[in-house]
Formats: sequence, structure tokens, C-alpha cells
Amino acid sequence: MLLETETLSVETAAANVEQSVDIVKQTMDDIVKWLIDKSGSVIAAFIFIFVGIKVTGLLIKLAKRGFDRSKIDDSVAGFLLSVIRIVGYILVFITAATILGFEVTSFVAILTTASMAIGLALQGALSNLAGGVLILLLKPFKVGDYIAMSGNGPEGTVNAIDIFYTRLLTHDNKLVVIPNGTLTNSSLVNVTSESKRKLEVTIPVAYNTDIRKLKDVINDILAKDERVLDGEPKDIFISSFDDSGMTIAVRAWAATSDYWSTLWDLRERVKLAFDENGIEIPYNRVEVEMRN
Repeated sequence: MLLETETLSVETAAANVEQSVDIVKQTMDDIVKWLIDKSGSVIAAFIFIFVGIKVTGLLIKLAKRGFDRSKIDDSVAGFLLSVIRIVGYILVFITAATILGFEVTSFVAILTTASMAIGLALQGALSNLAGGVLILLLKPFKVGDYIAMSGNGPEGTVNAIDIFYTRLLTHDNKLVVIPNGTLTNSSLVNVTSESKRKLEVTIPVAYNTDIRKLKDVINDILAKDERVLDGEPKDIFISSFDDSGMTIAVRAWAATSDYWSTLWDLRERVKLAFDENGIEIPYNRVEVEMRN
């Protein structure tokens, strides 16, 4: 009985193998027959693919030359060249499939469905990608600029602008990575986009201060500082009247690269000059009267 069962199993396996061989042969025969029937279309399709790839490469070279002349950022140029290459290859192979007799509508439907699925899955990444392209094209800031996002957002010097992210270095040398989609959808301040900046120092002084003498002292400080731009206006005025004294505002212009050093030195020199000239900087006082 066991021998008969093993014999049946061997015969069944042999029959399955023979059936598989027949299916393979039939498939090969169908393919060969199809190639013979479509030999002209197959040759035309291969020729079209060859020519199409060459034409796509030529278009990429022409586009690269145009990007080089227009001085587009290398990251944007590389991204656009990749898009041209992918779109060109897709069009070439779809057209070749049409020559072979396949229906283009099925390919389009597959591509549309795949694009929608990929778009939904990578919605955030695509937003960052679009933001990166906009930043590199419109250039609201560039590498080396100091930018500050609105509100309590991060600020720092732009270290790198990638397709998906922008990297900032803070004043204490921390690296901040910001998605480009966030940057393009938020307001920000480019602190170093202009070659010069107006600096302002506010100084409290006592009410009995001689304003004319005070202006002479501050003007002398501004005149001796080579970083303060000569051709720009310099303003010294009373900004407000406070409880313990007046607030004097000093405004002048300096090169953007010298802004912080000029501001810090100006504050220090004003304090030293006020001490030398007896100009009082008041502070809040509280008078307490003791009664028995």
C-alpha cells in the first residue's frame, strides 16, 4: 500500500512538471509569435527609445548651459535637471509602449494613482521640497545671512540651504535645522541683507543735565569712531521723560559687519565720558521716612 502511494506521488509530480514545461513552452511560443507579428513595431520602438534617450540627453545639456548662463543656484539647477531627465524618460517609454500597441490610458492611470499615493505619503516632504526651490529661486536670504523668525522662532547665521532643510548656526554655535516649508510659510527678518544698519542707544540722564553739553560729549564720541558712517545722519534727542530722569536716544549708522561691535563700544564710551564730565545716570530711588 505504501509503495502504491509513493508511486502515485511520483506520477503526480511528474505530471505537474510536464504541465509546467508545457505552460513555459506555450508562453515562449506566444512571445516569439508576438515578436514576429510585431517585429516592425518592436524595431521601431527600440529605435525610438534610442533616439529619445539621445534627444533627452541633448535637452539636458542645453538646459545645463542655460542654467550656467543665468547663474541659478547649483542645488536648484541639479533638481531641475533631474526633473527634465525623469520626465523625458517617462515620455520616451510611454511613446515606445504606444508604438508596440499598448494602451497609453492604462499607463497614465497607473502613473496618476502612484503619484497621488506618493503625494499623500510624502506631503510634508513635498512641501519642504517646494519651499527649498522657492528659497533658492527667490533668494530671500543666502548662506552667511543672519535671519530671525517671527515670534519666538530661532535665529542665527544661515549655514546651508538644502532642498528640504535650512541650517542655522546660533550665536552660541548651536546648529538649528528648519524645514523649508516652515520658512516659506512664516515671516522672517533678514538682519544682514543690507550693507549698513542704524544703531540706537538709549541713555537715562538726570533732569538737571545740561543737554547742550551732553550733545557735545556724544557728538565727540561719534566723530572719533571710524566705524560710524560720516555721510549718514546722526540723531541725539530726548526720547521720553521718566520718573527718575530723562531718556536720551542716540542714533547713528554703521556697516552691517561692524554693527554689534560699534553698539557695544558706544555704550561703554558713553558711560566713561559721562563719568568724566559729571553727567549723572539716575536710578530709581525709594525714600523712606521714619516716624516715631
